[in-house]
Amino acid sequence: MNRNRGAAVPMALGVVAAACFATSFVLNREMSVAGGSWLWSASLRYLFMLPPLVLLVWVRGGLPGVVRSLRARPGPWLGWSTVGFGLFYAPLTWASQEGAGWLLAATWQLVIVAGIVIGGRVPRRTLAVSLLIVAGVVLAQTQNAHGMGAGTTARVVVPVLVAAVAYPLGNRKLLGRDGLDGVQRTLAMTLGSLPLWVVLAGTAGLRVGGPGRGQVVQCLIVALASGVVATTLFFRATDLVRDRPAALGAVEATQATEVPFTLAGEALLTGVATPSPTAWTGLALIVGGLCLHALHRPPPEPPATAWASATPARPEVPAPRPPFARTP
Repeated sequence: MNRNRGAAVPMALGVVAAACFATSFVLNREMSVAGGSWLWSASLRYLFMLPPLVLLVWVRGGLPGVVRSLRARPGPWLGWSTVGFGLFYAPLTWASQEGAGWLLAATWQLVIVAGIVIGGRVPRRTLAVSLLIVAGVVLAQTQNAHGMGAGTTARVVVPVLVAAVAYPLGNRKLLGRDGLDGVQRTLAMTLGSLPLWVVLAGTAGLRVGGPGRGQVVQCLIVALASGVVATTLFFRATDLVRDRPAALGAVEATQATEVPFTLAGEALLTGVATPSPTAWTGLALIVGGLCLHALHRPPPEPPATAWASATPARPEVPAPRPPFARTP
């Protein structure tokens, strides 16, 4: 892939993923209002994700690679998957008991700044545009924030802040691991976080009994739309730009579009208020920031010097591999 190509295509994948991610905010809130346990909402999503992901990876011929990587490095997969998926989704579903989907989606945009900080050195332009998007999110949600108490706000902001840090951290720690692509990595991380979801499901069964039929159906929708489609698309987008910090930050910034998608979803299901002029200004800043990210072209890399190009590359000696890690 040309390193100097813009981030428009990966960002388009990110926006589609954001639309699917928005189903989590909308339906988790719906399940919470209907009395469903957040423990079932969190665990069922990943338990339902597993069969279609295994089938998808198997059809694409990528299952042996996932198995080899998990067997070769069980510790990193178990640990960082629990961070990237577990500490991401469990706090989000818990917070859905306290605040509307739009509030969670707005607070979730802290993931943009978290991704930039975790990624290390990022061009000032990327940081400035990402902060512009965050400012737009704040403006878009101003009308909805009025009247909320400090306690309720904290019970939403704190767990979502944990999720916003955990998601990009776990994602980046496993990005490109053993050459797995986005779909393979989604399956590997689902398997790596599986012990947590089994524990949460068992706890839910002991505390509240089994889930209702409506919650099962809604969790299945979230698992397919947000868990399978959105996650694989987003991981594919980050894979395409993983060696370009500015483009990677731009792709992660597409998650800001979850706010208008969530507002639209809640408008259809619960009838939220029409955005005020201030809110429309915020939405315009979000769209404008995404356009600035997509239209940016990083400067070309300087050509290699004569002495460097004339120096023959030293062959690398591959490290010994265990028998089960052989390439098929």
